[in-house]
Amino acid sequence: MNVHAQTTLTPAESSLIDGFAGRIADLPGDADVTVRRDNALELLKAGLPTRRVEAWHYTDLRRLLSAVPAFKPVSKAVAVSPLIDHAVLLPVLDGVASNRDARLPDVAVSTIADRLIDGDMSERLEAADLHDTVAAVNAAFVSDGYWLEIAEGASLEKAIELQNVHAGGQAHSRFVVKAGAGSKATIVERQTGTDEALVSSISHLEVGDDAQMLWIVLQEQPDMVSYLGQFTASLGKNAKLTLFVMNSGGKLVRQEIKVTAAGQGSEFRLRGINLLAGETHCDVTMVLDHLAPDTYSTETLRNVVTGRANGVFQGQIRVARDAQKTDAKMACNTLLLSDEGGFSAKPELEIFADDVACGHGATVTEIAADHLFYLMARGIDEKTARGLLVKAFVAEVIEELDEEAVVEALETRLDAWFAEHG
Repeated sequence: MNVHAQTTLTPAESSLIDGFAGRIADLPGDADVTVRRDNALELLKAGLPTRRVEAWHYTDLRRLLSAVPAFKPVSKAVAVSPLIDHAVLLPVLDGVASNRDARLPDVAVSTIADRLIDGDMSERLEAADLHDTVAAVNAAFVSDGYWLEIAEGASLEKAIELQNVHAGGQAHSRFVVKAGAGSKATIVERQTGTDEALVSSISHLEVGDDAQMLWIVLQEQPDMVSYLGQFTASLGKNAKLTLFVMNSGGKLVRQEIKVTAAGQGSEFRLRGINLLAGETHCDVTMVLDHLAPDTYSTETLRNVVTGRANGVFQGQIRVARDAQKTDAKMACNTLLLSDEGGFSAKPELEIFADDVACGHGATVTEIAADHLFYLMARGIDEKTARGLLVKAFVAEVIEELDEEAVVEALETRLDAWFAEHG
C-alpha cells in the first residue's frame, strides 16, 4: 500500500514530532534503542493514517487526534484499587514503574526501563509496517513498564494487576509477560487516569506449551483521553489463552489485538464488551493468525452505544495452508440505544487450508419492544426495565469466565457504568 505524504502537518502531528526532540534525552535506552526510536519517529513524520489506509478506514486518526498534550514533569498519578481482591499490584504511574523491587513467587520481575537500557527491548520496538502507528508512537516515547517471566509449571494463586495510570499529559508504557510451559496465571491490565492525556500501551504475551492464561484488559480512561493500545500474543503447543477486553471510557480509543496460534492444539478465546457513551470513538481491531493444525478460536463481542458515540470492530481471521482442522468462529453483536450513535463491523476470513470450520456474523439491533413490554407489564418502570435488558445483553459474556472473583469484579464495573450512563 502506498504512503500518502501529508503536505501540511496537523497540530497533533507537529506536537508529536516536536515533542520527541525535547523528550529523547529523558528516555531510557542504549544506542540500538535510540536508533529504533528514531525509526519510529520517521514513520510518524509520514503523517498519521487516514481513511485511505485500509486498516484505519473507520478511524481517521489524522482527523480524530486533534491535539497532543505536552508531557507533565511532576508525577501526580496514584495507583487504583485492584480489580480483584488480594491481587499483586504492579503500577506504572505517569510512565514510571513504581514497584521496581517487586518479589513474586515463581515470577521474575524486572522493569522495561532496565530492559531498554540493557538493549533487550530493542527488537520489540520495530513497527510491523508503515501504518503500525500505535507501535510507532509507543516505540518513540515508551519510558517504562514491567517484564514478567512466569516459571514453568507454576500455578499462580494470586492475580497480577498491571496498571497504567496517569494524571494527564502523556503516558507511554509496555508490558512483557512470558508464561513458561505448563504454567497458569491471571493477569489484569488496567488503563485509567484523571485528566486530559495521550496514552499508549503495548502488551506482549508469550504463552508456552500447555500453559493457560486469562488476561483482562480494563480500559476506563476519562472522556478527554486519547488511548492507543496494542495487545500481541503467541501461543505454543496446546496453550490456552482467554482475553477479556472491556472498554468503558476515553474520547478516542484504538485497541489492537494481534494473536498468533503458532502451536498445534492451541486455543484462543476473545470476549469483549464495548460500553460507548457521549462522543466516544472506540475502535477494536483484531488480526488472528492460525498457523498450526488443530487450533481453535472463538471471538464474541457485545457493544452498547448511547449518545453520539461511535464504535468499530474489525476482526480478521487468517488460516494458513498448514493449519488444517482449524475451528474458528467470530460474532459481533451491537445494541444501539441512540439514533445519533453508530457501530461499524467488518469481519473477515482469509483461509488457505481446505479442512476447516470457520464462520463469522454481526448484528445491530435496538431493545426489543416485546421484551420491554413484558417487564413493564410486571410493574417494572421503563428506565429500570431498559437497564435490565441492556445489562443482560452484555453480562452474558462476563459470565462465561470461569473465575467467580473475576466475574463479580467485572459485574461491579458494569454496574458502575450503567449507574452513570443508564
